[in-house]
Amino acid sequence: MVPLTRSSDPIDVLLKAHGLRCTVAARRVLGWLLAHADTSYTHAQLLMALADDSEAHLDRVTLYRLIDRLTQVGLLLCRVDSQRVRRYQAMPASVHATPHFECQACHRDSPLGAALLANDLEKAAKRAIDTLRALGYQDMHFDLAVRGVCADCANANADTSAAGLTP
Repeated sequence: MVPLTRSSDPIDVLLKAHGLRCTVAARRVLGWLLAHADTSYTHAQLLMALADDSEAHLDRVTLYRLIDRLTQVGLLLCRVDSQRVRRYQAMPASVHATPHFECQACHRDSPLGAALLANDLEKAAKRAIDTLRALGYQDMHFDLAVRGVCADCANANADTSAAGLTP
């Protein structure tokens, strides 16, 4: 087996393919978000999560600029939640035309294709994107978000309430 060299590292390949430099900070941020791809994070949450990495030297401005660049090239997805807070996550392949559910408690994103039998929604989204592409629009994705509290968080909340504790 051939060991991975830095040039064959999947994170480096992604960064280079999108025209970005393979800095320690870029590798660390993208790698961390890819490792936690089912959850979206605020800038502050990312800064805290990456604070223990002395190698990356991330201050808040550097992180803002980096997540902005990663979002611009399509490696990160930026959504504004119901409190108008920007949340970032690794760009899931399903986001391009599949509805998803964002939990307002744990901030996990879950595709809803099977849950909603979203075949018609997905087809409509693809038709809209194809129509816009034919008109010259580029780099589009269709984002249908349903927001609420997921079953896991709702059950945890109900268990806490049933025990006489307040969440």
